[in-house]
Amino acid sequence: MPRLPPGQAARYEHKALHYGPVPAFRPERWDLRVVGATEDLGSYRWTHEEFQELPRTESVSDFHCVMRFSVPRVRWSGVSALDLVALAPPSPEATHVMVWGEYGYSANLRMSDFLDPSVVLATHRDGLPLTPEHGHPLRLVVPHLYGWKSVKWLRMVEYMTADRRGFWEERGYHNRADPWLEQRFSAQEEPGDGPAL
Repeated sequence: MPRLPPGQAARYEHKALHYGPVPAFRPERWDLRVVGATEDLGSYRWTHEEFQELPRTESVSDFHCVMRFSVPRVRWSGVSALDLVALAPPSPEATHVMVWGEYGYSANLRMSDFLDPSVVLATHRDGLPLTPEHGHPLRLVVPHLYGWKSVKWLRMVEYMTADRRGFWEERGYHNRADPWLEQRFSAQEEPGDGPAL
């Protein structure tokens, strides 16, 4: 039996959870952008074809949902966040990242969380391309935080010089989302955990 964070139960099959409809994928229109407080103050863009040519990595990790289940040993493959940042360097003043999905969905992360070696911009899960419900063509995977930080249908990474709450963080979820500390809701936040609601 895997070691799980407090309050979690192992589940090997689960229905995909997300806010809003599953977006249609149009490869000719799709791109990934990096914007905000970059080192040269410019922006970066990859088309779908260009993104497929970036260096690949694989990561095996448990996936923890705030709905109190964890999926053990999921194998993700895609582009390491560390490799993305090497191609699109942030400014030394950048402290946080806002990750944007389709329809304006967003989640904020500390830069140190985004740069964790386990973080992947994933195109595949368990050896197969992501299904539309699980974020095809691209999702962020931040295995050491609750799953709402692992943004599906990823379209943009914004470097920030100060923290700003994302979609669920503005609606009562904890700003940091550490499953080992059971940081589920904003009412549990301590001073310094995030900007004022």
